[in-house]
Amino acid sequence: MSNEVPTFAVVGRVNMGKSAVIATLREIDDNELVRISPSPGETTRCQVHPVIFDGREYLRFIDTPGFSRPIEAMRAIQQIHGDGTPGPESLRKFLNQHGEDFGDEKRLLAPLLDGAGVLYVVDPGRPLRDDFLAEMEILRWTGQPRLAVLNRRDPTPGPDEDTWRTRLGATFNLVRSFDAHRARYDERLRLLRALLEIEERHRPILEQTIQLVERDWQQRREIAAEILIDFLQDALGLRVQATLEERDALLESRRNRKAEHLAQRYYQELAELERRCFDRLLGVYLHHLLKAEARGENFVGIDLQSEETWTKWGLSRAQLTLVAALTGGAAGVLFDLSTGGLSHGLGTIVGALGSGAAAWFKGGSLPDLRMNWRGGVTLGTGEGRSLTLGPPRSSNFPWVLLDGVLLRYQAILSRAHGRRDEEVLSAQAVPEAGFTRNFPSDRRTLLAKWFNTCLAGRPDPSLEPDVFGALVAALAEVEKP
Repeated sequence: MSNEVPTFAVVGRVNMGKSAVIATLREIDDNELVRISPSPGETTRCQVHPVIFDGREYLRFIDTPGFSRPIEAMRAIQQIHGDGTPGPESLRKFLNQHGEDFGDEKRLLAPLLDGAGVLYVVDPGRPLRDDFLAEMEILRWTGQPRLAVLNRRDPTPGPDEDTWRTRLGATFNLVRSFDAHRARYDERLRLLRALLEIEERHRPILEQTIQLVERDWQQRREIAAEILIDFLQDALGLRVQATLEERDALLESRRNRKAEHLAQRYYQELAELERRCFDRLLGVYLHHLLKAEARGENFVGIDLQSEETWTKWGLSRAQLTLVAALTGGAAGVLFDLSTGGLSHGLGTIVGALGSGAAAWFKGGSLPDLRMNWRGGVTLGTGEGRSLTLGPPRSSNFPWVLLDGVLLRYQAILSRAHGRRDEEVLSAQAVPEAGFTRNFPSDRRTLLAKWFNTCLAGRPDPSLEPDVFGALVAALAEVEKP
């Protein structure tokens, strides 16, 4: 223990979620570092979890064993003290008693008697019984600053929560609600700020710690925006190409198979770009149990002309028209969407690509064929015959792609580190409504200009600083509860 580092012991009954609270606060989803299990008694000794920035420890949490015999321990302490209310000296005598009786209680009280503050974790969904009252009394006798944490297992308050709050309010300096399996960044920060209200001795360093947490989060958001820029540039510029042999040009069935094979390649390469993007984001936000998938077969398109699609992802038709007018886009392209599409798997790609690509080839042999979704088919002369696919002709393609990423980003931020189940990051698990149609008009105009340069294969570096700022702002909006 150090007088310079504020320390808080996380205490409570077995299986109340003490370790899960620490894991979520510290963003640790590794059972080797913070063991979380439905089996009672997994934490059998005190475990230190420091909060470190730039090599310096600013804050320390101690995960402790749970109370196992609180009523009997309370009576033993009262017997040691005699008449009146016990205090720290009686608790020290209790700790120094020989024998293995009350081993868990002694281990959890040791850091408190060395000066640690109390984070008492309870499940307000359980009835308030005498053994919980005994725990509260023992913790009150330590004389240390005390914060009670109502670790809800259900977002809806239970019938006993008011009773818990009333009793805890009479014994603890402060009571706060916290769901270790659902808490987002703003809730973690709120719990850290609650420490300021109970611990006056270390106020300067606690304030500095909170500032460092906020700075770290801002830096992560900026890194995420850089990752997003890299992904959008790669995805909007993605093209796949195949060489056509003489028989491919002459036989329609072979041309169709070639086009379908090329479409599958495009699906898989776009999925792989998304997987790399999300792997990087998961690393930034310290997730190991949340995985990104890269399955090209998920990219089965839905016609962008359908009303359902237009109400969920990307910009509205009116917004696309306005953006095109402001950026000099061709209005005729806006509604030529027959080869565009949207995936409910990993975001966006071309719908019905196989049949759409095959349609380009109808009409017999086409020497020196080159097909491009945006430019159509051009004929020429020469030795080489090639087929090029990408990017889709739909003007909504970049916006739906961006919506897919932002929705998955939201899912990453909503995943608490106290969970220990593995999960696949998929658009199936996120809300259907996107974000881009709620962007300010100046942000949409800026992004549309940059999208056009990326689609043309020549991203404009002069726009990138403003695009970076726009994406940082968008990510901050996604973070809001």
